[in-house]
Amino acid sequence: MKEIGPIARHTISVIVDNEAGVLARVTGLFSGRGYNIESLTVAEVDHTGERSRITVVTSGTRMVIEQIKAQLDRLVPVHKVADLTIDGAHVVRDMALVKVSGTGEKRVEALRLADTFRARAVDASVNSFIFELTGSADKIDAFVELMADLGLVEVARTGAVALSRGPDGL
Repeated sequence: MKEIGPIARHTISVIVDNEAGVLARVTGLFSGRGYNIESLTVAEVDHTGERSRITVVTSGTRMVIEQIKAQLDRLVPVHKVADLTIDGAHVVRDMALVKVSGTGEKRVEALRLADTFRARAVDASVNSFIFELTGSADKIDAFVELMADLGLVEVARTGAVALSRGPDGL
């Protein structure tokens, strides 16, 4: 089957039953068909209904994305599938913890840059910081790149979480 159209990044939100094996089934759908997952987050969002939201960022042609959505929709524990990228306005955020080690001018510069990026110091010692930063993946990438020269030690990232804008929910 020939793919038609440009490859684009899509943010797909999936509401599923919160039970063992569901995440494996969803990720298995991607890996079994050779689709790449660029970002994956999952958490319970409804305690009473025992539902979870899975947010997947993937890339593909329009046809591939439609195929992914259709296959996700056919999985038994799936209640709703939405491609937030084409469904309208939405908000996407990543979160990162960034550990930076340094003293003197490098320490001062790390704090100055953190302030510019609206990163919060959530831990501090005499010679290191852990910054918490939320925003777009590009914003986090830029912050990490700047911290590399100032003593970057390690980074932990959540991946994308997303909601559609407006009064309606998934």
